[in-house]
Parts: sequence; C-alpha cells; structure tokens
Amino acid sequence: MKSKSLAKIICAAAVTAALTFSGCSVVGLNGDNASDGEDKSVATGEKTAAITQNVTEAAVNKPESNAKISDARNTPAVRVARTVGPAVVGITNKAVARDMFNRTFETEGVGSGVIFQSDGYIITNNHVIAGAKEIIVSLSDGNSITGKLIGTDEMTDIAVVKVDAKDLPTATLGNSDEVVVGEPAIAIGNPMGLEFQGSVTVGVISALNRTLDLNDKRVKLFQTDAAISPGNSGGALVNADGEVIGINSAKLATNGVEGMGFAIPINTVKTIVKELMDKGYVARPYLGVTIFDKPTAARYGYQLTLEKGVFVFQVALDSPAGRAGFQRGDIILSIDGTEVNSVTDVRDAVTSHKVGDKVKVLLDREGTQETIEVTLDEMPQPSNQ
Repeated sequence: MKSKSLAKIICAAAVTAALTFSGCSVVGLNGDNASDGEDKSVATGEKTAAITQNVTEAAVNKPESNAKISDARNTPAVRVARTVGPAVVGITNKAVARDMFNRTFETEGVGSGVIFQSDGYIITNNHVIAGAKEIIVSLSDGNSITGKLIGTDEMTDIAVVKVDAKDLPTATLGNSDEVVVGEPAIAIGNPMGLEFQGSVTVGVISALNRTLDLNDKRVKLFQTDAAISPGNSGGALVNADGEVIGINSAKLATNGVEGMGFAIPINTVKTIVKELMDKGYVARPYLGVTIFDKPTAARYGYQLTLEKGVFVFQVALDSPAGRAGFQRGDIILSIDGTEVNSVTDVRDAVTSHKVGDKVKVLLDREGTQETIEVTLDEMPQPSNQ
C-alpha cells in the first residue's frame, strides 16, 4: 500500500482530560490524515512532505537484518520485534462520511491488528473497523489483502477480521491473569498510520484492572507507559517472553500527563474472539428495562431525587423484566444482594451472569419493597448483525 502524507496533529494541545480511543488515524481521500475520531472527519492541516519523503514504503517494509548481535543488545524488545512484529498488521477502514454541507465523501481510518491464526484470522478493535465499507489489511511483508469482518463486540471494543491467505506469521496469545505490575510491556502497532507501520515502543505494566467508564460501559484494562498513539489501536501489547498479553485500545490524553496507555487483557479478548468466530456476535443476558440514574436522567432532561437505586423508565413487555412484572416507576435497589446505584452497576450485575440464570431483584414500588426473581434471556441482536 502506498504511503500517505502525514498531516499536522493540531488537536492534541486542545484536548484536556479527554478519554478517547486511540485507534484509527483518519485519512481523507485527498491524502490528509486526521487524528482519531469515531465520526471519521477529515482534518485540514498542511501535509508534512518532509516526513513522508524520509519514510517510504521500501523503508517501512525492509526486512530486518539477521546479523548476529551481542547478548547486551539482544533485549526482550529486540526479540519481540523479530518474533511478534511480523504478525502485527495495518488495517485500513474505508468508510463514507458527510461534510458540514451534508455531502458524502470517502474516508480512510488506519488502525492495527494481530494475526492469531495462520489461515488469516486477525484481532483488532471494534472502533477500528466501525462503519467500514471496505477493510484493507496491510501485512508486514508489504502485501495488502481485502479483509472480511467476522464479528464485532462494541462493549469490549473487540472485532475479528479474516483475510484469504495461508501460512501467515502468528502471535502467541499469553495468559493475562499472570501479568504483574512493573514487568516489561512492549507495544507494536502503526502510530499515526501506515507511514510508521510496525513501530515498537517499550515500557512497563503500570497497573492492573484499571476501570474506565465509557458510555455507561465499565471496562477493565491494563495501564502501561509504553507509548500508544493514534493508529496503535488493535495492535499487540507483549510481555518479555514474546506473548501477547493485551490488545491496545484506549489512551488518556490530558495536558501534562504522559505514559498512560491502556490495553484490553488478552484473556478477556480470547473469550470474546471465540464467540465472535462461533456466532459472529457475543451472547449476553439482559433484563429488558430502560433505566436512569441521576447523570443519565439529566442527559435526557429529567431530574431524579433518588438517594439509592436506579429508576425504571421503561419496560419491554416481551422481555425478562416484562414477564416478571416490572413496572415503570419501580426503583431497582439491588441484584442478588448487591446494591446498584448507577446504570453501570446494573449492567455489570446482569452481564456477570449467563443466559438462563435466575437473579433476585429487590424493587421499591411506591414505598414498598419486594423481591422479584427474573430469568435472564439472551439480548436480542440488532437486525443488521
């Protein structure tokens, strides 16, 4: 795939305490790159031709020297770059967007992916391929292949893409439950797009089980100080043994803060990937209610004065909650004995169970408390799945 010029990144200084996915750097078909954004809008900065002249396709895809190096130089990062690097790919998402005049135009968002099966199965982030009209996979040997979306899960930001190829280099997936704070962490991906394909950055695991709330979804991630930039999303976070322990996904960008990258633990990824390959989606249990806590109610122009619990705003009749007798105006106080005081609390309590499980929900109905048993069903899938 030909190199594209790199636009000036003009938005970073304006971002203050913003939590963003770090994945696709977005490229308009006029060749200008834009910083990551789910709307895939096109940036307007000047092209930095000087950088592009120095970073050619030949340089990016030039094989590493196999010359013998000393033990001192043969660090874990060197070994990981040689063994895992070839399994990290570039993923170009060709999509359609609209400008301020409602005119359609094509855009390209670039992220990363990790080959985990030699017959062409690749892990990446959901936000890297979201809205894709066409997916192009750029291999480390310089070849580009059209990819097919196998399945995607917005809640965990994981997707699986397949290319029609055989005998591809693969990465070994490790055990993220064994990861410890302070151990080396090596990130491989395509920061700022394919001009810098296969970049390696090195740091440590800064923290485990960091909990971030993204759009009422609570996600547990590894924190690392290995540099993770736009375009790295979907790439590999690797330990010193050359095992992938996480999929790079999000970055906390704030003035005066450096070295706060995030990755989805690989054990979480494995579970999601298996379901995506089996079904094309992830089966999750659900209650079938629309609920409000104070922040979500305010977002929709309502005011809640609840001290505890969450407000049931709407009940789907043909749903677990509907069949169990939930009513609009009920206040959910706890699920299986655990207090719930936010939309995220309820979602976590429900998704910690399996489809078919029975849960006991404590409700407050007009000042009277009662416990209702609910059998959880599988969440219906969108019609376009």
